Parts: sequence; structure tokens; C-alpha cells
Amino acid sequence: MTADDSFDRLDDDDYPAYTMGRAADMLGTTQGFLRAIGEARLITPLRSAGGHRRYSRYQLRIAARARELVDRGTPIEAACRIIILEDQLEEAQRINAEHRRTSDPANPPVQA
Repeated sequence: MTADDSFDRLDDDDYPAYTMGRAADMLGTTQGFLRAIGEARLITPLRSAGGHRRYSRYQLRIAARARELVDRGTPIEAACRIIILEDQLEEAQRINAEHRRTSDPANPPVQA
């Protein structure tokens, strides 16, 4: 691995760069909260060679959203389900927009 490869990871939202302790500190929450949303299958942290949980920036954004809902009084299981449904809705909307774009007669698909 070269230095350039290492720097490329700094821009990778999916690179598991943060330990559980660091992730909890960044989110202003407890490690137990991170374990709980993992048990609820909202996020699945990757594991280091030593078996320690590692979190990506993308996972931290999801965890922050869960914390926001829980701080407003939503039970953790319900918060996780809400976030999953929000994600599914966003994906469905993206697919629908793509479908509309490709099926619009005014914008025929580009042929390679």
C-alpha cells in the first residue's frame, strides 16, 4: 500500500476508520448505544484483526440520526425501524426518478 492509497481512504465514507470509543465520543453517546443499534441491525460495524468494532463515517451519520430520534423520546427499536424505512423510501424515490428520466420521450436514453 502506498501513501496515496492511505490518503484515498480519507475520502471513503465506507472505510471503517473509527473505534467504538472514538465513535461514541464523536456522537456524544455511549458505547452501549452503539452496541444497541448494532443489535437492532441498524448498522453492522466491521471488525479489526483483533475483533474490535470499527465504524465508517456513513455508519456514524446513521447512528447520529438514531441518537436524534432517541433523544426526542423514540424507543431505540422504533428509531432504528424509522431510519430503515427512511432509507428505503429514499432509494425508491431515486429509482422512480431514474425510471421517469429514462422513460421520458423528451429525454431518450443515450446509446453507447
